[in-house]
Amino acid sequence: MKLLTTYKLGTAELQNRIVMAPMTRSRAAGNLPNSLMAEYYGQRSSAGLIITEGTSPSPNGLGYTRIPGVFSKEQTDSWQQITTAAHAGGARIYMQLMHCGRVGNMLNLPEGAELLAPSTVAMTGAIWTDTKGELPYDQPREMTLEEIHRAIAEYAQAARNAIDAGFDGVEIHGANGYLITQFLDPGSNQRTDDYGGDADKRNCFAIDVAMAVIAEVGAEKTGIRLSPYGVFNDMSGSYPGIAEQYGSLTEALGRLGLAYLHLVDHSAMGAPKPDPVTVKAMCQVFRTAGRGAVLLSGGYDCERAEADLQSGSADLIAFGRPFIANPDLVARIKNGQLLTVPDQTTFYSPGPVGYTDYPRI
Repeated sequence: MKLLTTYKLGTAELQNRIVMAPMTRSRAAGNLPNSLMAEYYGQRSSAGLIITEGTSPSPNGLGYTRIPGVFSKEQTDSWQQITTAAHAGGARIYMQLMHCGRVGNMLNLPEGAELLAPSTVAMTGAIWTDTKGELPYDQPREMTLEEIHRAIAEYAQAARNAIDAGFDGVEIHGANGYLITQFLDPGSNQRTDDYGGDADKRNCFAIDVAMAVIAEVGAEKTGIRLSPYGVFNDMSGSYPGIAEQYGSLTEALGRLGLAYLHLVDHSAMGAPKPDPVTVKAMCQVFRTAGRGAVLLSGGYDCERAEADLQSGSADLIAFGRPFIANPDLVARIKNGQLLTVPDQTTFYSPGPVGYTDYPRI
């Protein structure tokens, strides 16, 4: 089974091609990594690669309750117990850098932080706060050019902090409606300066972040996640020129020599399916422009994962929810055993229930 074979990703040797997808779990009380999180990731360290939950590079990026950061020395030091636990089981581990941008409420941000976005376009709907329950998303403030440059520098410093904490690399979260996607999408980016307007300008923030991170930690330790056609967090989904925009973006990212391109498909969760022609073209142009791997995720089972690896559509396959309820997912795949179904009511609740208490076979 190709899924169980080793793979060289950048400078990291993976024990298999099974990736634990990044998943927000909201267990970082006070935005600080902790021993419970170390236990959680350690339990799942038979994966070839673990990509952590979204981790904010800035106080301004902490839009959700109880998500971790990596912008302070205390946070950086606290992450070391997690990288140690992952490595003990043989996994390589990348930190996902996620700035929430407009996705948030001020009650979830620390004192002095602001809800910043490309434009003053608010989210619809509501978000959970631990102090007052569900509340509407707050109105973001449009970032100045100085604040954009500061945010880019924050990504770079966060990447350095991650490597200092023992991570094998970082994944830039450019998907799912967070800050980078907000710059990419014309519905949320109504700027008229160098970071808004036509598709090339809307791509600039993503490319500038990637270049800054690469300058800090190296392209061979940097991946990026994208979600073309995604509608999560009020994104437009399909809009005129989207295929050409993402083609141009992935070509630019490929030329930078990134370790991998991670494309996510949320159709298994009810979202529209990305245009397969665009996705295939993105993978081809990324590989042609550079030498990075293609990582695919979204509703995979073992059979589909193996088929995409054998066809060459992907080099690595990420599993999300199956890893929540099956800490020994790799062994279950190897032995052809049934998977436990996760309890969705405990996905984001604090404490060990539904987090570290799932049994192994």
